[in-house]
Amino acid sequence: MRIPRPLAVAVLLVLFATGGVASPPPGGPAENPWIQLFNGQDLSGWTPKVRGYDLGENPHQLFRVEGGELRVSYDDWPAPFDEAFGHLFYETPYSHYRVRAVYRMVGEQVAGGPGWARMNNGLMLHCQPPETMTRDQKFPDSIEAQMLAANRGEDRATGSICTPGTHVVVDGEAIKSHVVGCDGASFGPDQWVTYEVEVRGDHVQHIVNGVVVHDYLARQDPFASGVPLTEGYIAIQAESAPTQFRTIELRVLDE
Repeated sequence: MRIPRPLAVAVLLVLFATGGVASPPPGGPAENPWIQLFNGQDLSGWTPKVRGYDLGENPHQLFRVEGGELRVSYDDWPAPFDEAFGHLFYETPYSHYRVRAVYRMVGEQVAGGPGWARMNNGLMLHCQPPETMTRDQKFPDSIEAQMLAANRGEDRATGSICTPGTHVVVDGEAIKSHVVGCDGASFGPDQWVTYEVEVRGDHVQHIVNGVVVHDYLARQDPFASGVPLTEGYIAIQAESAPTQFRTIELRVLDE
């Protein structure tokens, strides 16, 4: 079969530009699909653990689904708060993934909540198994991707790191402080924010509205061994601040 001259010239130009190997078609293999961790209807796949309560108890409907949103709600919470910090665990542990949550802070902090927890929530990453938490344990051993909201005039950037029972390495330095701030943006209450965290084993990045605000390595127990923290459960917090999640989704990444 005779190849038309213009087509032959085009093929030769491609081969010359690629060293004799034609380029593959654009697009490549399909990316892993997004998994909806929150189905928009109920708490299927999630298990609460609240300080002072047994695993699986959801006192006063602290975690609930209303209006298609997963909510941390204190509408029915009686006084006092009594450090009843809560965490809602997803059922599957992960190691290499990208998790994305669209959230906002709403309403007033529950009476008796600590000052530092005002308009404060978080995505807990590489958590210990929820069944290993003690009844009165405040927080799971984990890495927290912190969520904050700020009133007008306040500088409370979303995207900081907190390290309950862990520590992190930033730019080769082991950080001893429990909270590692960032230079990200501040968002007001009732403002929807897209918070993503990319986790590749012990390498973690916080991404707020498309901007990387933290890049670090996760480590087990504080400064005892420096062992990489490479997998665990995902949880959302209830630290006394009402919060609404419109979506929580995850994409598994190839190792």
